[in-house]
Amino acid sequence: MKVSVSSYSYSALGTSDAERMKLAKEMGFDGIEYAEINPPEGVDKLTHAKNLSTLAKELGIEITNYAIGADFINKDVDTEIERLKKEVDVAEALGVKTMRHDATGGPDGERHSLTGFEKYLPTLAKGCKAVTEYAKTKGIKTSVENHGIYCQQSDRLEALMIAVDDENFGWLVDIGNFMCADQQSLDAVKVGVKYIVCAHVKDFYFIDKSQPKPDGYFDTRDGNHLCGSVLGDGVVPVKECVDVIKSSGYDGWITLEYEGKETPLTGVPKGFTYLKSILND
Repeated sequence: MKVSVSSYSYSALGTSDAERMKLAKEMGFDGIEYAEINPPEGVDKLTHAKNLSTLAKELGIEITNYAIGADFINKDVDTEIERLKKEVDVAEALGVKTMRHDATGGPDGERHSLTGFEKYLPTLAKGCKAVTEYAKTKGIKTSVENHGIYCQQSDRLEALMIAVDDENFGWLVDIGNFMCADQQSLDAVKVGVKYIVCAHVKDFYFIDKSQPKPDGYFDTRDGNHLCGSVLGDGVVPVKECVDVIKSSGYDGWITLEYEGKETPLTGVPKGFTYLKSILND
């Protein structure tokens, strides 16, 4: 299983897309996933994507996935579908075979709601189905990640997989994100691997809601507190989750995503070393 890094992991550095790719190569990664791309001034997105693809070939690194935001509930679904089709074109220019987009961050005022998902499911399925049908013509497989709290728990993601019912559409399984919806990662990963298209590994520190929230932490759905950590230093059972992913037969990219307080210049390599050690077990 080859290892890539999310460009998001370098966000704290304020570097360009090209600089992040070079840094990923220097750190020894086989690939880099782009969580959005940000063209230089005067360069359109499609041209920028083609330039990044050329640079990747020059450096000998692969662009593994393209991940973007989306919301089929708070935006007009048909307008959002058309926008995402253009992002599929960007993914094609990057040279990737997979693209992840969000489904929704939740209706306004309902992001943390435990109810009401069923009434929005047909709209979410409509959006995801239309995008993946277009992506299929480009040879690109689409996915939704357990991300954004409203669409973060495994039963909701599985319901969406079933509703879309398309072999070109699946799940980007992020082993850490389930904690944001107060779900045990290992249990949730066992559901997600049935539909897996891509995999993210990340880790968190956890403090119970009975304790004050420290600086730099954010609240989960139930009010517990999380903060990003170096992979292997937090409470996510990373090795056990990775073992489940490996045992499922998945042989695609596994992507490190880091959002801790430590500089990515040291936090990312530490996580990479840990990930390589458990993949080689």
